[in-house]
Amino acid sequence: MVAAQSAGPSVPVVRPKVQKVTEYIQLTGNATPINTVNLIARVEGYLEKIHFLDGQIVKKGDLLFTIQQQQYKDQLQQAEAQVRALEAALVYAKIETARYEALQKKGAAAQVVVDQWNFQTKKTEADLASARAQVDIAKLNLSYTEVRAPFDGQMSKRYVDPGNTVGGSGQRTVLADILQLDPIYVVANLSETEFLTVRKNLNQRMPSHAELMQVPVEVGMENQGDYPFRGTIQYVAPGIDPKTGTLYVRGVLDNPNHRLLPGFFVQIRLPKARVLPGALLVPDRAVQSDQVGRFLYVLNKDDAVEQRYVQLGDLDGNLRVILSGIQSDDRIVVGDFWRISAGAKVTPRLTAIEGSADQQ
Repeated sequence: MVAAQSAGPSVPVVRPKVQKVTEYIQLTGNATPINTVNLIARVEGYLEKIHFLDGQIVKKGDLLFTIQQQQYKDQLQQAEAQVRALEAALVYAKIETARYEALQKKGAAAQVVVDQWNFQTKKTEADLASARAQVDIAKLNLSYTEVRAPFDGQMSKRYVDPGNTVGGSGQRTVLADILQLDPIYVVANLSETEFLTVRKNLNQRMPSHAELMQVPVEVGMENQGDYPFRGTIQYVAPGIDPKTGTLYVRGVLDNPNHRLLPGFFVQIRLPKARVLPGALLVPDRAVQSDQVGRFLYVLNKDDAVEQRYVQLGDLDGNLRVILSGIQSDDRIVVGDFWRISAGAKVTPRLTAIEGSADQQ
């Protein structure tokens, strides 16, 4: 019984996990829509009907608004009638031109009459071309009476109710907004120091545009600790902003269920372009802190507890990279911290590091 008491309390310990780890830069940024469009009334008339509910998800080409159409249908019919009249006039002019040319060859008609009909033919052809252009314009104006979704997206609330006149001369009437949320952008600002670190890891070489487009972006919701969203770099500003000393970076990722919404604060993780081939990882909950810094409880060869101050690296799931302060064969205490203190002897209970998240 005395021997058992002298052995000290039993505590769970693990040996560090050794694996290849990519170093990351962690940034706080925002989600922003890939496209935002103001839907504007491009012709004048009263708003007849709204075909969506506020906030509705719509597909490209869906009918959203109908503006008074009758006057534009009448204008189209008028333009088409003018085309038909000029087509008939052109046929007549060509017939008369051919007739008087034949008579002129026989000496039965003056050249001036032939010239007049040639002129009339050419003029009618020009008038017909203008009339056909008016038909195209009338069709375009009629199409503007139907406002359709330019892409798949989510609607804002409507800004104008049916019955109001919209699109008057000099009036820019915004009917609603549509936001494209899948895919979606995430944007952040990279500090000059972080940028120089990445460039140093690349041997001072700037990556090409094609290489940048292959850089992975991992995104998570703020304060949740994981990165469930995956994407790639879509744009990097050509230079550091002298006002902020930062480099603007934008990533793009799929967002099929609209889990990310514009304005959300997000955590963004970018690779530093350096890989640690034999990094040491321990459960993040094993890391303790005091006024001096971050430390781990490590058992020496006599099973006595030592307090080791360490340099922390990135978080990989529930495991923390330890850059310095421990060795691969050290035994790290991962639970029951209330039962131990530096210098105390304990009874180690070796556990698998994969199960460290379940230890208390």
